[in-house]
Amino acid sequence: MSRLLHVADRVLNRPLLLHPDKAAVVLGVLSGRIGIETPDASRFEGDQLPERDENGNVKPGRYGSVKLTPYNVSGGVAIISVVGSLVNRGAWIGAYSGVTSYEGIQHQLKTAAADAGVHSILLDIHSPGGEAIGAFETAAIVREIAKTKKVIAVVNGMAASAGYAIASGATDIVTTESGLSGSIGVLMMHVDYSKWLDTEGIKPTLIFAGAHKVDGNSFEPLTDDVKSDIQAEVDHFYDLFLNTVAAGRGSRLDAAAARKTEARCFIGEAAVKVGLADRVGTFETVLADLTRAPGRSSSQKGKSMSENNGAPAAESNAGITQAQLDAAVANATATANATFDANLKAERGRIAALDELGAKAGAGAATIITKAKAEGTSPEAAALAIINAGAHLEGAAVSALQADEALATAATPAAPAGGAKAATPEGWKAEYEASPALKGEFPTAEAYVAFKRDEAKKGGVK
Repeated sequence: MSRLLHVADRVLNRPLLLHPDKAAVVLGVLSGRIGIETPDASRFEGDQLPERDENGNVKPGRYGSVKLTPYNVSGGVAIISVVGSLVNRGAWIGAYSGVTSYEGIQHQLKTAAADAGVHSILLDIHSPGGEAIGAFETAAIVREIAKTKKVIAVVNGMAASAGYAIASGATDIVTTESGLSGSIGVLMMHVDYSKWLDTEGIKPTLIFAGAHKVDGNSFEPLTDDVKSDIQAEVDHFYDLFLNTVAAGRGSRLDAAAARKTEARCFIGEAAVKVGLADRVGTFETVLADLTRAPGRSSSQKGKSMSENNGAPAAESNAGITQAQLDAAVANATATANATFDANLKAERGRIAALDELGAKAGAGAATIITKAKAEGTSPEAAALAIINAGAHLEGAAVSALQADEALATAATPAAPAGGAKAATPEGWKAEYEASPALKGEFPTAEAYVAFKRDEAKKGGVK
């Protein structure tokens, strides 16, 4: 019931850029009569790749792991899915529970715009729309990115209302043969429960301050004045919608032409004829076209983005071949995977050493061990913290820690290649600091020391 209340809060008495069929479904759900099928984004094209900084270095994630892009990438094309009902905030990337947030879409767009490994963006859209708040800001980001990188929106099922608003900012809009485009309009629903409440013998009393505080409530019919105010709000959002479409589509679909559609939806070729889309195609053909010619679509029809609405077109030639790009991606992926495996091994060694330390120190050290795991603290530093807190631990536990430290320091495994070094924590740290290869394999000197200790114990030191 609480979830339906959250839904009701977002759809009742609020301007929506939503296809009317979807609105009927939502209202049916709120009435407790039907369920809802939730769409999901495609996961079959491209892969998430390591994020890189401006120098091309892989960005580290937590515990030295690889930080992946928040979208799939195929041949330098970022694939961003806009699927399901759209809300301003409160959902993350993807169509979990049938909801995608503008906040998540904007994060993906901004990351792709700053990614040197991405030359084009493909918006994979299957959405009936959603909240008005946040839709126009997201469309503006699409328009801005389209000035420097090619952005192709594919109506891969439906781009209605807010979904179309986002698509309108793209360099081009491609619709599938059965794709549904349009619904350029604004909807607001008001539910009057007053007669039902009378039938049930329920009489709500609203206690409020401010003459318009309860305007549009569901317990009484709308007055003419309140209905007029709500209509003015709808008209305002409608103008914003028309101006957003005109800013993105330019002469292909200006505000007057968008208004003439009267919020109708058009299928496939019909959408192209009225200017809602530029051509008929498929997700697969668009992706193949973009990966074949980075920054330029060989099958693009009509005018360029700069000719259509004054925005500069994306760079026409990335300067590398597809084979070179594929090789670079493969090499980056292999390097990132190797780094990830090494860092993961070191992190597991650190956690295992902390677990062993905690077992020897007893329950009194549990808080220190938990904090050490979360903050990436080395076993040595954790041991020192526990020893310093010895007044709160049993003496036997402190002695065990000190004995373990002494034993680890006395361990003498075979000297590493490249010169003999003392098999002590200090020696291992010095070895780490002097070796670029070890720095590339282990995130910190402490992680390397933990790894060497683990190796020493396996060799017979207990």
